[in-house]
Amino acid sequence: MSPRIPRAGATRLATVTALVAAGLAATAAGATGNAGRDDAPRELARAADGDTTQIVMVKAPTVADRNEVIDLGLDVTEHADKRGIEVVLHDAQDAQTLRDAGFTWRVTVKDLEALMKKNRKADRAYAASVAASGLPSGRTSYRTYADYLSDLDQLARDYPSLTRPLTLANKTVLGEDIRGIEVTADADNVKDGKPVFLLMGAHHAREWPSAEHTIEFAFDLLQSYSAGDARARDLLSRSRVILVPVVNVDGFKVSRAAAPLGDFSVMDYEMKRKNCSISANTPDQYTTGSCDNNLAGRLRGTDLNRNYPGFWGGGGASPNWSNDTYRGDAPGSEPESDAVRKLISERAVTVMISNHTYSNLVLRPPAIAATGLAIDEPELKALGDAMASKNDYVSQASYQLYDTSGSTEDWSYWITGGFGYTFEIGDEGFHPAYEEAVVGEYLGLAPADGAGLGGNREAYWLATEAAADRDLHSVIRGTAPAKHTVSVSKTVTSETSPVIQTNGTVGEPLLYTDNLRTDYTSTGGRFTFDVNPSTRPLVMGRYGREAQAPPQAPITLTNPAGVPPVGSSEYVTFDVQGLPTVDNGFLVVSVDWPATADPEAQDWDFFLTGPDGEPVGSGATLANPEVIRIPDPQPGTYTLEANNYLGGSAEYDWSGEVTFEGPTPPSPTGTKEAWLLSCADKRGNVLATREVVVDRGETVDIGNACKRVKD
Repeated sequence: MSPRIPRAGATRLATVTALVAAGLAATAAGATGNAGRDDAPRELARAADGDTTQIVMVKAPTVADRNEVIDLGLDVTEHADKRGIEVVLHDAQDAQTLRDAGFTWRVTVKDLEALMKKNRKADRAYAASVAASGLPSGRTSYRTYADYLSDLDQLARDYPSLTRPLTLANKTVLGEDIRGIEVTADADNVKDGKPVFLLMGAHHAREWPSAEHTIEFAFDLLQSYSAGDARARDLLSRSRVILVPVVNVDGFKVSRAAAPLGDFSVMDYEMKRKNCSISANTPDQYTTGSCDNNLAGRLRGTDLNRNYPGFWGGGGASPNWSNDTYRGDAPGSEPESDAVRKLISERAVTVMISNHTYSNLVLRPPAIAATGLAIDEPELKALGDAMASKNDYVSQASYQLYDTSGSTEDWSYWITGGFGYTFEIGDEGFHPAYEEAVVGEYLGLAPADGAGLGGNREAYWLATEAAADRDLHSVIRGTAPAKHTVSVSKTVTSETSPVIQTNGTVGEPLLYTDNLRTDYTSTGGRFTFDVNPSTRPLVMGRYGREAQAPPQAPITLTNPAGVPPVGSSEYVTFDVQGLPTVDNGFLVVSVDWPATADPEAQDWDFFLTGPDGEPVGSGATLANPEVIRIPDPQPGTYTLEANNYLGGSAEYDWSGEVTFEGPTPPSPTGTKEAWLLSCADKRGNVLATREVVVDRGETVDIGNACKRVKD
């Protein structure tokens, strides 16, 4: 559809408004320094003025609409679906910003602080009522960071041959280690050639269930293997699982230790999302104090899941230092995201899941619509759908929610070729009641939506199976003497997105470099080395499909008799056909009305509902005609709502047409990249090198890897 145009008289939110109110600054216990009045952004101007903090679902049925809401600079929760996106309204000014931009909403949480208090009470009651939950660990309440360290250490002690403690390459901004654990048979043999499933939590500090689910799967794997479970023994003999419960250690420690306020205000540190870095763009008055006690409050830091270099700097991430989705000062600038990047670059991570909350979603690349569907879309979708069948989440490409540049899986997939996903766990809140958000969602128990289906534990088992599935990655076979190291490596340079500047202009993309290398140490004789494809998905091309039939003939929409009053609607239906009769790659609804000297005096809005009753698109701008474009429409009866937004009359009534286009054909580039394969003896002397091209699902036998190949 056309980009949304704000209604007449509406203006975008000013990027700089009033300063931090004196009362707000004073709420930071012990905070010192003077709050300057010139450079305070909108986020810091929200004062605790007695307004009840609410969460509202803004009606935004298209990706363009949801991107528009994000661009308004409000406190967006990131909980979204095909109907809209949730926003925290702190005060009347926030509500007015939405009205001015032409959006409507319904209240989903009337009093956020009251809800948070209710959840804390439920947590206390649950922990007091049961000695142990049904979780693999038996846990009954949210862990502190010390609890995570204790559990990681205990698992390593209890299962020494199946685990290897892991510390990522970088320390955090505040000097903390980022800890994890590796789980597989003979775990200490890191260079064993096995494919890796990487499961991570808490890129965002306040998303506590994401870390809980991650560590529970470590317990699950180890207990299942030790109990003789055939699935666990098979998978852990053929693959390695790496679990990093808390990526954002600094932010998580702040969030978990904070005195609960429950209102998402600037000083509500429990709702901290970002890490603890201080941007070079931060005004001086907000650079003092500690991460958990400063004038910028919880807004200090970088959103780690907008900082990865893949398509960094584009939509869905803010260039403003105080925004909750601040992308960082440069692509991959943060030590925490860089540590994950190094881990993935040094291991054959064939499947990766980054856990988040909340929206009941399984998201796959691409995260930006302009990127185009991945060449591996059928396989990515099939695995996403299979995992979603276990937790009853919606499986979709990430961009179908809204654009999100700089995300973990968008870098890892496009650069390394390993399948990457984001899980948005649960449907209410960043860390709601433990019994539902952790016990229910992990095990698939009521009241979780996936009750009876297996829950996230079964989704993670499917991901482990996919990581080990050689149809979904690549294999190199050959021979090598014992204690010789066979390596595959390559250095690649890629572009970020065109970089959105703080003034709204768009600059050129930046270049970044990745050094990918995975090692296998031979035990002597024949070896099998699991790797990702040698060619990056970034350069392979884009997915499409050949038409199996012609597209459907156009449909002229029948405008119902009469004209609804201003503010009211009328409805018309039309039928969409499917294979084998027609093959519709796109459905396009175009509606217009007679032009006037004052185009803002007449305006119609249009909303399209699919055969399942779900919204699929809208045309609700000031454009004339309004255009709604839907890819791969499902067969069935569609309903078009025509809303007389402003001044519609018999003289200025609407007319419309539905047209259809065939599918976009595939666009493979034919480009092939090679792994540089090398063999080194136990002293590190390189004996031989060669280039190896290996595609997804392909096995290449290279013979003697340590024999020099003549040119």
